[in-house]
Amino acid sequence: MSQAQQSALTRQRVRSAWTFLAPMLVILFCVAGWPLMRTIWFSFTDATIDTMRSGNKFIGLENYFGEYGLFATGKALIQDKWGSAISNTLIFSLISVTLETILGTIVALVLNAEFKGRAIVRAAVLVPWAIPTIVSAKMWGWMMNDQFGVLNHILGYIGVAPQAWVADPHLALFSVVLVDVWKTTAFMALLILAALQMLPKDCYEAAEVDGIHPVKVFFKVTLPLIKPALMVAVIFRLLDALRVFDLIYVLTSNSEETITMSGYVRQEMIDNANVGFGSAAATVLFLIIGACTIAYMKFSKLKVD
Repeated sequence: MSQAQQSALTRQRVRSAWTFLAPMLVILFCVAGWPLMRTIWFSFTDATIDTMRSGNKFIGLENYFGEYGLFATGKALIQDKWGSAISNTLIFSLISVTLETILGTIVALVLNAEFKGRAIVRAAVLVPWAIPTIVSAKMWGWMMNDQFGVLNHILGYIGVAPQAWVADPHLALFSVVLVDVWKTTAFMALLILAALQMLPKDCYEAAEVDGIHPVKVFFKVTLPLIKPALMVAVIFRLLDALRVFDLIYVLTSNSEETITMSGYVRQEMIDNANVGFGSAAATVLFLIIGACTIAYMKFSKLKVD
């Protein structure tokens, strides 16, 4: 085949690819691109729920910076409640994703081993992940109730005083992380288990013949081989954790100690009807998630083809 024919074939393939991609791109723009651009536009206006349709005044960066903005308020570098929302979100994401990664890896290693009843155990592990988040949060809310919750009832048998798990400011964020780890560890385990199933058996047979300790085999062989899948699992969970809302809203009703950036956005846009200000917070949330994703991919050298 001549070079001209190859070029024509390449152009034809490119046109075919764009033809198939075009409907998906149009749908993606309608359901994601347009709402995002509209949110960014509202963040530069004084829009409220009442004035969204009747016209809004362009106010530039006042929702972001200045006395009534999110940053550089004149009294502080960042607005107090918005700062708490960012801090809570980052702490929640860091602790929950770290614990879920470690526990998910352990669970995946156990499920990858050969033992009787493995299929039943695998199905049982996925139950927390299969339960809707709202249901999980409500269920744990009852279990953690300081008056009649089963958790305090169990602790009473070993002499531990009842705790206000979701009402105590010192325990509320810890309780939320606990519930999230219980629910989402199964997701991490599932992804890591899929990577473990693809590993070559000859490496482990050679290590066993050489008498290498299993812990050393894990760090020297298994971990490097499953690293790409592990990185993908972590970034999925990180993105999910950074925009957490429903779990915390149901468990603690967005109290000051646990409010996240998504909860803050919802509070400003719905409860306070400040669509413009809430849109500015939503835009900052979008930028933070994007920055965390890029930084993580850069740091982990994860390549997306």
